[in-house]
Amino acid sequence: MKIPQLQKKLELKSCHNITWEDNYSWVHQNNILEVLRDSSKLLPEVRKYLEEENDYTEFNLKDTKEIQKILFDEIKSRIKLDDESLKFKDIRYEYWSKTTTEGNYSIKLRKKLNSDEIEEIWNGDKEKENFKTEYFGVGDLEVSYNDKYLGYSLDLKGSEYFTIYIRDISTNKLITEKIEDTSGSITFSLNDEYFFYSKLDEFHRPRKIFRHKIGSSSKNDELIFEEKSDAFTVGISLSSDEKYFFITSSDHNTSEQYYFGVNEEIPKPKLIKKRKRGIIYSVNSWNNYFYCHTNENAEDFKIEKCKNLSEQNWEIYIAPKNEVLIGGLIFLDNWIIRGEKSNALARLFVKNTKTGIEEELKFTDEKVIVPSISLIQRNKNTDLVYLSYASPKTPSKTYSYNLKTKEKKLIKEQIIPSGHNSDDYIVERLECPSHDGRLVPITITRHKKTKIDGSANLLLYGYGSYGSSMTPDFSSTRLSLVDRDIIWVTAHIRGGMERGMKWWKEGKLLNKKNTFEDYLAVAKFLIEKKYTSKAKIIGMGGSAGGLLMGAVVNQEPNLFLGIIMAVPFVDSLTTNLDHSLPLTVGEFDEFGNAKDNKDHFDYIYSYAPYHNIKKIHLRIIFMLQNI
Repeated sequence: MKIPQLQKKLELKSCHNITWEDNYSWVHQNNILEVLRDSSKLLPEVRKYLEEENDYTEFNLKDTKEIQKILFDEIKSRIKLDDESLKFKDIRYEYWSKTTTEGNYSIKLRKKLNSDEIEEIWNGDKEKENFKTEYFGVGDLEVSYNDKYLGYSLDLKGSEYFTIYIRDISTNKLITEKIEDTSGSITFSLNDEYFFYSKLDEFHRPRKIFRHKIGSSSKNDELIFEEKSDAFTVGISLSSDEKYFFITSSDHNTSEQYYFGVNEEIPKPKLIKKRKRGIIYSVNSWNNYFYCHTNENAEDFKIEKCKNLSEQNWEIYIAPKNEVLIGGLIFLDNWIIRGEKSNALARLFVKNTKTGIEEELKFTDEKVIVPSISLIQRNKNTDLVYLSYASPKTPSKTYSYNLKTKEKKLIKEQIIPSGHNSDDYIVERLECPSHDGRLVPITITRHKKTKIDGSANLLLYGYGSYGSSMTPDFSSTRLSLVDRDIIWVTAHIRGGMERGMKWWKEGKLLNKKNTFEDYLAVAKFLIEKKYTSKAKIIGMGGSAGGLLMGAVVNQEPNLFLGIIMAVPFVDSLTTNLDHSLPLTVGEFDEFGNAKDNKDHFDYIYSYAPYHNIKKIHLRIIFMLQNI
């Protein structure tokens, strides 16, 4: 079967006195946002090419049908289809969700406290059937504070434009006009008379917060807040003490907040701190104090507190630490819980507000884990919380944990129906020096029978952008590789925040190539230490991780057996030069502004995968896209 060929239509492009050829720029459509809503508007030539690529992939993978079926059945056999979440106790009800063997979507349930009668308030499969749609994306699913209404947002085309619906739970009838073209989030007022939502602009950016009176026409919705900058997007949330709503406007590395009281008849958002480039802050309120989580004069964040926002006499609550990322706070009447991250590992701490003593929560002997904590109920007068952890070899375990007595009880464990023995696997945390001497954390998961003599194949996963840290969590899907002597490695490369904000800064803008160098250093280190050998590594990354894959395979193709790219960001220069695209302007502080800054242009042009393609000998490149 012939390799599909997309027609070449030469276009000469130029910027900053540099001219280059682009044979495929014609595939870009000016109405691309309309294509998100209606895929039939995709250029016919592009659709034909994509369909031919699908056929070509199908043809080349025809000999793998049997192993695909085996793998699919294996993966499915590890999923417990009939499952229930833990219950959350509200004021009058307990809420939880479940999945079944018959359905593909979750069911939301509740029962009144001190009652055994269970009420089904949402069934995703029934809802999908009612809409008679092939695609069914649920954005938000929220119950109003007085338990009367169910708010939900749906995307029925895969476009990420969500329509909001509000239903009376007792009658199962819609009680307000649907609201289209939203980001999907729903925030109810405490009196159940209103809800807040964000509207998407013509470039698919949420930049306006509206208040809708339940039961009225959306034409009368009040504009509460509007962000004027194209680079910033907005959201709204309720404070922990339920006294204030906070509106947050932010891009990737700068934020600004406004607040108003929950009882304000006409909300008038008041500015907390004027935005400063590179300064991120988030304010919450609890027990007559405001707490501010910020990186101002604290690269890896600190937490301050003050009595009121009019004077803002901030005092240190949690001091900053070098290359230790300070997380936010969870409040209970007698306890304050927080998290830290350093060296790509998270830790949890709890402080007794009466004694002032803070201790680390330790509940397993495993070293490489993902710990988490969540509230058991809305009433904060409790010593009980849900405490959970997972690791690359251990499925999630959740305990009911008493912060006062330190007693814990296992109440939920991720079940692997086909069976799982954590002792069959080895998890290692290593570090390797990058090109400039910086030590890159590496998480390795392998079967205990896999030989470390260079004979094993290895999948090397990486991302390294936007400050997103890769967590060493459990994946039942991953076991199908590990059980076949394929070692799974996550490279915690720069561009994430595994070692704090500095780790992010050293992997973005004019430091972006550190991300690629870190990844290549990890690959060579694994070869040197006999975990694998040259041309036995499969690289894998998605989105910005796809940018990483494109850059490293252009740079050193001989290291790899193949590359897996999921919706990869490989034409990064063209995207950066087009300021009309939804994400471009908001990412100037991540990748730069090539159009207006020659240094940024030269740098992006030097690594952009699409503009640096070389003729290489590589057995496999699998690229997965979606429209």
